[in-house]
Amino acid sequence: MTTHHYIVLMTCAALGACAQQPRPIGEGEPARTEAPPPRVVAAKPEPSRPAMPNVELSEDLLFKLTLAEIAVQRGQPHVAVPAYLDLARATRDPRVAQRATEVAWNARFSSAALEAASIWLQADPGSAQARQVIAALLVNQARLSDAQPHLEKWIAADRQNVGQSFLELSPLLARHKDKAEVLKLTQGLAKPYPDVAEARLAVAQAAWNADDQRLALDEGRAALKLRPDWELAALFTAQVLQRRSNDEALRFLGDYLQKYPQARDARLNYARLLVNAKDYPQARKQFEMLVAEYPDNADVGMAIALLAMQAGDHAAAETQLQRVLELNYKDPDLARFYLGQVNEERKRYDEALKWYSSVAQGEQYVNAQARYAGILAKQGKLPEARQYLQQAGANSSQQRVQLTQAEAQLLRDASEYQAAFDLLGQALEKMPDAPDLLYDHAMAAEKIDRLDVLEGNLKLLIKLRPEHAHAYNALGYTLADRNQRINEAHGLIETAMKLAPDDPFIMDSMGWVLYRMGRGKEGLDYLQRAFEQRPDPEIAAHFGEVLWVLGQQDKAKKIWAESLKGHPNNELLQSTVKRFLP
Repeated sequence: MTTHHYIVLMTCAALGACAQQPRPIGEGEPARTEAPPPRVVAAKPEPSRPAMPNVELSEDLLFKLTLAEIAVQRGQPHVAVPAYLDLARATRDPRVAQRATEVAWNARFSSAALEAASIWLQADPGSAQARQVIAALLVNQARLSDAQPHLEKWIAADRQNVGQSFLELSPLLARHKDKAEVLKLTQGLAKPYPDVAEARLAVAQAAWNADDQRLALDEGRAALKLRPDWELAALFTAQVLQRRSNDEALRFLGDYLQKYPQARDARLNYARLLVNAKDYPQARKQFEMLVAEYPDNADVGMAIALLAMQAGDHAAAETQLQRVLELNYKDPDLARFYLGQVNEERKRYDEALKWYSSVAQGEQYVNAQARYAGILAKQGKLPEARQYLQQAGANSSQQRVQLTQAEAQLLRDASEYQAAFDLLGQALEKMPDAPDLLYDHAMAAEKIDRLDVLEGNLKLLIKLRPEHAHAYNALGYTLADRNQRINEAHGLIETAMKLAPDDPFIMDSMGWVLYRMGRGKEGLDYLQRAFEQRPDPEIAAHFGEVLWVLGQQDKAKKIWAESLKGHPNNELLQSTVKRFLP
């Protein structure tokens, strides 16, 4: 290609004079290590192009366009973004402003992207895509009041697709941290559309995120009344009901499936609720119906296999996983990994080892190596298990960290706490700021009563990763469990709850710290929710103790007894039961 042809091509791409238009915003973004800004939803077709400004393609303009585009191609955003923004200001051409917006957006130059998008909208007032970009950028900058008029006009501009606009709106607003403000904004946007089911569901989802369960349920039901067959609204309503009662959610989905028996995802969720309720015969009946209805659907087969595993029906799970492989499931290593787990649960260790060893390098590789080593350790071959992990191939430093964590877990399981602490400490010397190593080393320090190391590691981790909910939680829980600096412990766990409000282990910590503060009745609600979501033996120990102290001894005994059946060797559970039932 000659230089002349290259320049003409770059100019055409920028001004939109050629048939090939610039790619839509959000496509072709480079890989990032942190969360990207909210992605712009696909623009609806523009009804017509605005009149183009009469801009002469002078040598100076051509030169600037070429330089800007070359800077984009060479990955030089600090050159490309200002250059394109200057061109947008000078030309007021919507095509140049669109390209400037795209370049700034992809480079995460938010202020420049917002200015360019504003020029784009001024030059092309009818552009729904320009308005979407501005709204997304304003939301990302926590400027909801500024975003509101743009969102209102965006929704109103396409009366035929109001419902779709609300479906696109919810994930955009869900990123905003002030959930109460998002709910207020969503209610305002939905007010002119009381008969649009998607608008009602958007309010329901915003209410759920703002922890207003009553409004979430009311609006979810309103959406279903407008569109009784809408499976998404049914699934949402069931989710809200499940927070209140698994039985209520079961009845609701059962009634829905009577009317709409072909609702596949609703049936899968119904089966999941049956498993939660330990109604395994009925759950298996749902599995069989799904298999009969979708015999060649690998995704359905995988979902059924996971539910069967949760129900302890290992034979059914194995059958489905084998079928999934025959159907060329998109992630065969995941199926192989689960086949290893199923056979391990059935104590068919040779078969399990075969499946784990068949997992190739990929997302499941480290987990498979850890489970393989775990079987060796169960067979009394701890030195061989450690050697296996040390010799396992690692494609990255992160994989090597994960293999070290797995080796340390083997040592913890064998009650060799000092050895686990030393192993993780040696790994930290090589990678002193590795977040996963800092956390695991802190947990190992707790086992040998090195609280100075625990606190130092977790505070460093919080400094490195201020969004690391479990770092706050671990430090807060450790202090609470020892009745030390209890108010500080409560504050740390509160921070963890804000970062991960639905995490059952953080709920458990909140319940436990409230109990330690003499607020057992408040704590009981957190512990009950945590236990319902995750019947972990340590959560069972805490839940039972608070029930006992509050006078509900029979319920405490029942919870402890059920948990001991599945976890007879858990140290905390055993010690708790012995304190109250010597």
